[in-house]
Order: sequence, then C-alpha cells, then structure tokens
Amino acid sequence: MQEWHKQTTLTNNHSPNLAIVLLNHNGLALLKQYLPTLLLYSDGYPIIVVDNASTDGSVAYLQHQFPEVKCIVYQSNYGVAKGYNLALKQIEATYYLLLNNDLLVTVDWLKGLVSLMEGNPAIACCQPKILSLIQPDQFDYAGGAGGFIDDYGYPFCRGRIFNHLEKDHGQYNDTRPIFWASGACLLVRAKAFHALGGFDELFFAHFEEIDFCWRAYLASWQVYYCADSTVYHLGGATLAYNSPRKTYLNFRNRLLMLYKHHGNNWGRTTKNIGLNLLAFFRMVALTKFTNGWAIVRAQIDFFRLNKEGLAKPSLAYLPYRYKGNILFDFFIKKKKCFSDIAPNRFT
Repeated sequence: MQEWHKQTTLTNNHSPNLAIVLLNHNGLALLKQYLPTLLLYSDGYPIIVVDNASTDGSVAYLQHQFPEVKCIVYQSNYGVAKGYNLALKQIEATYYLLLNNDLLVTVDWLKGLVSLMEGNPAIACCQPKILSLIQPDQFDYAGGAGGFIDDYGYPFCRGRIFNHLEKDHGQYNDTRPIFWASGACLLVRAKAFHALGGFDELFFAHFEEIDFCWRAYLASWQVYYCADSTVYHLGGATLAYNSPRKTYLNFRNRLLMLYKHHGNNWGRTTKNIGLNLLAFFRMVALTKFTNGWAIVRAQIDFFRLNKEGLAKPSLAYLPYRYKGNILFDFFIKKKKCFSDIAPNRFT
C-alpha cells in the first residue's frame, strides 16, 4: 500500500483548509472523463485519489498525466467505508470533500458548500443539489436534493423516491436540514468525522453515509442540503444500479443499520422480513432471479453477522425522520414525489 506515513497538512492559497478526496476502483475511463473538469473548478484545493486496488492502469495514468494529483494506493479493495477511513487518517484538513469518480462538477460548486459549513459550526456534513448526468433536467438517484429515511430504514430523497426521478423545476432550491447527505458528493467536517469514528467498515459500501448521518444527529451535529451548489452524477459506474451485488449490500446494510440503532427489536425485524419477502417475490415476477437471491442472501448473512457489542440502541428524538412506510405510500398510495408526502409525518 502506497501511503503517507504521517498526517500531512495540505497547504493551499485558500482558507479554510480543504482536501478533495476521490475514491477510485478501476475507474480509468471515468478519471479521463471527469478529472480535468474537477481540476479546473477545484479552486486550487488539493485533490487526492484513493485507489482501491485498481487493475486498469488508473494509478499509472494519474502519475503520468496529472502528477499534481496525490495518490493513496491500496493493494486490496477496502470498499467505500474502510477506503475512506484509512485515507482520512492520513490527511489533516479542516474539511474533506468526498467525491465519487463519476461526478461532473460545475463552476463555483464549492463556494456554497464551504460557505454553509463555515457559517454554521454545528453542521457535520452537507451535500449539493445532485442532478442526473444522463438526464440533466432530472434529479439524480444517489442524493437528489437531500436524503430522508422511513421507520423501516428505507431511504429516499427530495427529487427521488425509489426509481421515480422528478424533474428539477427549482422546487427544492432551499438550503435546509435533511436526515442524510449523499456520499456521492459529501463535504464533511474533519472534526466531526473523526469524533464519530468515521464510517462503519462493516457496511463496506452503501448505507455507510446514512449510518454516519444518523450517528451525527445522535451526537448533536446537523446535516444539511445546500441549494447553492450543483453537480451532475453519472451513477452506477462502479456498481450498476441493477447489480445483484448492489441489491445484496443495500438489503443487508439496511438491516444492519436498523439493528445498530434499535437493537434486537423483533417487531421491526419481523416486519422487515415480510417486506424483504415481498421484494423477493417482486424480483422473481420481474425474472430478476439473481437479484431475488441477493435479497435472500442479504437476510441470511445479516443473521450470521457477529453483532456482539454492535447494537447501541437509542430512542433519542431524531429530526427529519419519516414516521411512516414509504413503500406503502409509493406503491399503494401512488405518492411518487416528495411533495406528495404529508409534512406533519416527519419528526
């Protein structure tokens, strides 16, 4: 593993001290496509690529074409959670801007995010407006205009509920608190990140940012959406949205997150098993048999996990959590947009 062997203070011509940290795994084509724009609009802030054991020549390309970009190279794929955790222990900065490698930034995208964090020291992390790179007039699946969660651990966003994407008509041009901020483009306060122990490495990838935001609220931090910043996300570049692996991680990690924060609540567990069965039968009906089996494996592996000492049940009040079942609202009540959901159902 190539790394910095001690914490390095990153110097730049701006205040505050910010490091842009880009996670990469076999993303050579994406680096060629989006890194030049990131360098152009990074306002001189240093960019560090964290490479999760790529085999496609990503590191050699960076060293040859962009020697100004620092690299931390792993010999194993540590996923999102551990990949970031190991890297951020080596980087001393006031803020970390965690970025997917399939994201296109825009002019002045950093200014609103940094201004928001600088103006409110209680904010642990925030995200910009994330639009689809394929359909630029639509919100993106991975974050939209800020994330929320229901009582069963199902995440959704302003601008995206399940697979329904809203068009951006300026309806979410309001900077405001949210329940979770997207890991696709996440500005996080270093002090908060380390105080909370970083991402939970059991998650590997998916839901690690939601779990982080949940823990941030429990520790009296805040999470925000910044309407003054816009980026465009390709999505599904490293792991396709319909990938059985993604299905597996989403279902397993949702159960894991609920267990962490609620403990062995058999009522909630039983309901979630029922919901997972419905999801399984839906996949079978759609002839997505490998995705259906991924749901079954996720449930089995969740029960197999050694969860001793993991659960830290908390019944603390959590703001901006949806006290309902978004599955029921979406599929039965046909509520497709965030604006269709009754605002008084949020805590």
